Amino acid sequence: MMPAVALAAQAALAIVAIALALLTTYLVVLTVAAAFASKHGPPAAGGSRRFAVLVPAHNEEALIGRLLESLAQMQYPREQYDVCVVADNCTDATASIARAAGARVYERVDDRERAKGFALRWLLQRLRDEAQAYDALAVLDADTVVAPNFLRAMDARLEAGSKVIQAYYSVQNAHQSRVAGLRYAALAAVHYVRPLGRSLFGFSCGLKGNGMCFAAPVLERFSWNWFTLAEDVEFHLALVGAGIRVDFAPETAVYADMPVSLAQAASQNARWERGRLQLVRQHVPRLVLDGLRHASLLRLDAAAEQLIPPLSVPFALGGLCMVLAAVVGSPEIALLAAASLVGQVAYLMAGLLMVRAPLSMYLALSAAPVYIAWKVGLYGRALVTGSATSWVRTAR
Repeated sequence: MMPAVALAAQAALAIVAIALALLTTYLVVLTVAAAFASKHGPPAAGGSRRFAVLVPAHNEEALIGRLLESLAQMQYPREQYDVCVVADNCTDATASIARAAGARVYERVDDRERAKGFALRWLLQRLRDEAQAYDALAVLDADTVVAPNFLRAMDARLEAGSKVIQAYYSVQNAHQSRVAGLRYAALAAVHYVRPLGRSLFGFSCGLKGNGMCFAAPVLERFSWNWFTLAEDVEFHLALVGAGIRVDFAPETAVYADMPVSLAQAASQNARWERGRLQLVRQHVPRLVLDGLRHASLLRLDAAAEQLIPPLSVPFALGGLCMVLAAVVGSPEIALLAAASLVGQVAYLMAGLLMVRAPLSMYLALSAAPVYIAWKVGLYGRALVTGSATSWVRTAR
């Protein structure tokens, strides 16, 4: 008879392998759906909508000029959009640079409420106080470069009936280091494949915090009351809870600078993971119950998305499960874990293929083992670290 310890080990490994197989199946289904989904937006509209482009900025003097230059080159009537920068608790020349570039600048100083969400809520209230009327509002990070067709694509989708839209959000400086290249690969999967796959099923693609667009009535209804480290995800869950889908616009994109070293990426990744885990604990159980109660696949899919950890975690678990299963003499479990690893690699490679990544992005994957070990450690710490809302600019 097999010793009790070995039986317990096999049972635990079987549970992990089955969970990984379910997760990988979900990702592969979305990948296949993305391959068949439309990559094109609706026909161009007339360009008559008036947009406010909201730019929350905290000490972004080095990069905000680049964003404003790209906004000035939009393929959209210049009189039909205002660029509104909230210089939030800035101690540098962000405000003066934005003002010189022709943006409407609002300077905010608040030592207590220092998150991006607070800055956006404050800016929206200033626009209401000024009786500024807009048909739609877009949110862009200050370190972003925008595709020239961004507003034109948003206009077309609003005309087609969309209420909330998310552009493809990718990496501007992917060639600067392998760390940035790995982020490019990850976002190709998370910000392109999964939203595109969801669009085929009519699910909500999610908000990514940058490159978002809202029909004005949506923000009038919801305002901006989300201030966690993942305020975009929190807003998305509120929208889905109200039955509002976020549509994906793969035909346009925004590109932001990402950290080029693990040391630079540490604080940013820690904030993201702490914020997301906080939302899982606070919102996902209720969203699952609502989804079951109302038989809403929209809600259930949004909840499932939040339960997916960074790809480094299931990849590391799959490798560990495969090795341990072989050690305890469970070839079936080892095979299931190996199949999950193959599916995860296929999902990641499909993302790079779909966004037509250059060869250098594939070569950046050679740094994946070090990155996976680093990411797993960071994720583990996030599981036991408390929440925070401070807006701290990431070094780049």
